[in-house]
Amino acid sequence: QLHLTMSEKNELTKSLEMVQKELEEKESEMKREISEYKDRLLQAEKDHQDALTEVNRKNEVEIEACQDKVNLLEHFISSQKLEIEHLKSNKEELNNSLKEANQTLGELLKIKVR
Repeated sequence: QLHLTMSEKNELTKSLEMVQKELEEKESEMKREISEYKDRLLQAEKDHQDALTEVNRKNEVEIEACQDKVNLLEHFISSQKLEIEHLKSNKEELNNSLKEANQTLGELLKIKVR
């Protein structure tokens, strides 16, 4: 009886050791997988950050180019406004000269008619 109990105890101990070894192997495998997933996650985050940085850099370059265009257009508009003011002034001077010429012509015609 004692011998049978000792034999069962030994079998149970061996079985327990095997289960513990399997659990340790599974734990080791899971730790390895977790480590791989962490590495992949870190790489994905780095790739994502690199992509964001590149997009931001391109956007800044594009914004600068657009700002330069806006500045050029504002300068062009300003010069066009000055040109319009100059043309208006010339038109007014020409209208005044035309009025004076018409008055002079009218006076000359009156003198001629007499």
